[in-house]
Amino acid sequence: MPDVRITYDKTADAAYVHFTDPRDEVHSARMYPCDPVDVDGMINLDFDERGRLIGIEVLAARSKLPEYVLESAERLDPEPPRSG
Repeated sequence: MPDVRITYDKTADAAYVHFTDPRDEVHSARMYPCDPVDVDGMINLDFDERGRLIGIEVLAARSKLPEYVLESAERLDPEPPRSG
């Protein structure tokens, strides 16, 4: 099974699950927002120009995704220095 790239911005509490090869430059041509009432938050599905799902954006990610997923995600915000 291929690795799936997940990025996370803790400041914005937003995660993105990428379904494209990181070497490819793919842009979203269409975004489909899931009903915030049905999912108790905001989740957006991104599709390319051929209609293929290229990624999922999860807002309020701390309340939607398991902690281990966020801890292992590639951080987009600057992490504070660790004391120690």
